[in-house]
Amino acid sequence: MPPGTRDFLTPEEKADSLLIEIPLDHPLSGPEQELVGEIGRTSGKNGFSFEFDEENLRFYLRSLDTGAFRSTVLDLLRSDGEERGASPRMQRVFGDLLDRIDSVRSYGIRGKKRIYATYNRERKVEGRHRKEKARGSWYYALDHGFEREENALPEEFRNAVIAGDSEEVLRRLPPNCIDLVVTSPPYNFGLGYDTGEDGVDWERYFSKLFSVFDECIRVLKFGGRIIVNIQPLFSDYIPSHHVISHYFMKKKLIWKGEILWEKHNYNCKYTAWGSWKSPGNPYLKYTWEFLEVFAKGDLKKEGSREKADITADEFKKWVVAKWSIAPERQMARFDHPAMFPEELVMRALKLFSFEGDVVLDPFNGAGTTCVAAKKLNRSYLGIDISQKYCETAERRLKEIL
Repeated sequence: MPPGTRDFLTPEEKADSLLIEIPLDHPLSGPEQELVGEIGRTSGKNGFSFEFDEENLRFYLRSLDTGAFRSTVLDLLRSDGEERGASPRMQRVFGDLLDRIDSVRSYGIRGKKRIYATYNRERKVEGRHRKEKARGSWYYALDHGFEREENALPEEFRNAVIAGDSEEVLRRLPPNCIDLVVTSPPYNFGLGYDTGEDGVDWERYFSKLFSVFDECIRVLKFGGRIIVNIQPLFSDYIPSHHVISHYFMKKKLIWKGEILWEKHNYNCKYTAWGSWKSPGNPYLKYTWEFLEVFAKGDLKKEGSREKADITADEFKKWVVAKWSIAPERQMARFDHPAMFPEELVMRALKLFSFEGDVVLDPFNGAGTTCVAAKKLNRSYLGIDISQKYCETAERRLKEIL
């Protein structure tokens, strides 16, 4: 243990830690040992510990705020000087250590810290891959018949917002020209949209919705994804998210997953509905909505890794399929009664598409999907029946530099 360094880890914790060893070409000098100790003390109780012998510097890692640790190390290496241990060799040693930490892909997230030890403890299924093969994955979509050949999106539709009926507009597109569909169709709650078409009978609602979705499936590329944000109308006992998911499965799309969008809408959570304090007919309330995620033809989407713009920490956080995001606060500004927040779309785009991909929203509303796509270097096509909302979307897009 370096002089003056407090060991924050017990032997049991060390045995359960991620161990990174950095070879030493000769033993650490006294000043170099002091530098190691100073880094340990300055970083505080951060879930790691140093040890060294004549041949190796050992770094036992359980949890780490990687940004703060990197800043501490680099500051001390710059300010201490060689006489206090910040030798060129130690710069190489700690540079190697920082690179090794950054290269670790398996960890959890808790606040600002990455959790490297025990984050994924769970019961393992023996022979998991063999059993998956025997069961058969997405059996309902195996005979999909989708073509792999892609077509280019006509330039008149690229980075465009079009006022019109989505079903009719999409018929003008060639098949397999869209990478990702992200949309939040009208929920049929009877909200005051500009066109006044919300709140029709359910058969008419789903008939029109599925006609639009049929065109979305047709124009979607092989391996492309459709993400539908929907909230069931619980008062009518219509599980819209299940009805929509069943339709996509019937159309041979692969159910990739379901994301819970936790809105923390506690105003409804503590309201008494149904039979008060009685099993007669309690009415369940929800503080979240759903994002149903489907893939066409294959779960894997082809793309260049260099065009993936999601960070490691974002990926680790967002693949946990419960996203806590506040509702949109600017609906009054855009005169729209049911907008989803930009953060929701940004996550969907970064997790399920590459830079340069084409993103479609057939129920574009005030243009949030297009705005997020433009900010993240994707092409976009937004369609909405309301001329007023299309003009709002165009204004928002022009504000982006």
